[in-house]
Amino acid sequence: DGRVVCWGDTRLRQRNGTPTDDAYGSVACGFGHSVALHRDGRLVTWGGGADVRAGAPTDAGYGAIACGADHCVALDGVGRVVAWGDSYYGQRRDAPTDAGYVAIACGGFHSVALHRDGRVVTW
Repeated sequence: DGRVVCWGDTRLRQRNGTPTDDAYGSVACGFGHSVALHRDGRLVTWGGGADVRAGAPTDAGYGAIACGADHCVALDGVGRVVAWGDSYYGQRRDAPTDAGYVAIACGGFHSVALHRDGRVVTW
């Protein structure tokens, strides 16, 4: 029904600020933070890791989200990768800049994107 439900440990404030409306299509979790994709394409972040949440895009038009330990990535409407959060290992700095990506995923300190032409890009 589009509601976000969180449970578990909250020593790192993982559940603080959990959205309460029922308009979400997907969610992703990092180490102490989470992000949800609103049905209108906006991103909503909550939990610990204020430095991770601070860089989250505030516009709409996103179609996919993923979280690593301390970073997140999203795909915008033309398939560009947008990354925010920690970049100690290049999680943000090394993200691809071209358009046309159709899927994304994150590990703890790395990310992967699949381009519509079949290329897989890791950073």
